[in-house]
Amino acid sequence: MNILDKIVADKRKEVALKKSIVPVSQLENSVLFSRNSISLSNKLKVSQTGIIAEHKRRSPSKSVINQSLNVQDVAIGYENAGVCGMSVLTDGKYFGGSLDDLLLARASVDMPLLRKEFIIDTYQIIEAKAHGADVILLIAAILEREEIKILSETAKSIGLDVLLEVHNEEELYKSLMPSLDMLGVNNRNLKTFEVSLDISKSLSGKIPNDFVKVSESGISNIEAIKELQQFGYKGFLIGENFMKTDNPGESARDFIKSLSPNPSPKERGII
Repeated sequence: MNILDKIVADKRKEVALKKSIVPVSQLENSVLFSRNSISLSNKLKVSQTGIIAEHKRRSPSKSVINQSLNVQDVAIGYENAGVCGMSVLTDGKYFGGSLDDLLLARASVDMPLLRKEFIIDTYQIIEAKAHGADVILLIAAILEREEIKILSETAKSIGLDVLLEVHNEEELYKSLMPSLDMLGVNNRNLKTFEVSLDISKSLSGKIPNDFVKVSESGISNIEAIKELQQFGYKGFLIGENFMKTDNPGESARDFIKSLSPNPSPKERGII
């Protein structure tokens, strides 16, 4: 059993336990469930930089990344830096995150928030909305086509954007459907944890233009983004590169300034 299989097995137990404690009706009655979501895909379409910054304390591949920062400071720092959105890890056992992180980020900023989680059940989508998420992540490697359809349509029915993550051509072709907004290519092999931007490059031409293309993992410099932009990518998920510093928001700001010395008025929030 590889690490991904272990995570999913643990997630099934976790979700079953949560469902027995907090009913869907309680989640749907939460204050945040009725808020209007902010579309990350729309933000990426008009952005010159497309940065989605992540809050991640640790990971199975890198162990501890940064345990000393609180999520409010990171969220505010990212928003001030001008990122398009923020990804919040909510898995506890393997990544040190929680739904409280999502709640605190939502209370701190107005930008789109992505719940980054191993989603296997519609319950987790309702949970995401109830805790302030605007976007959910679906991982093709752990889902069948019918599951992707049900989960993505559930998300769209309650106003959430859907980012579907693939690692290869087979996952891409089984996943293409109208209920997705963004196609994310993960440059990290989830079984070996090896990283290569060639994965994004090789799959770019196979992703229909109906979807916003997002490249994930292993992006640590401006050159990589400029190169991937030539392949049609509009979004770039960056986590460890910012989180491993003492001030992720400042790191993100400097990165974005270098990437886009002359941001448009729309990106600066003027219009």
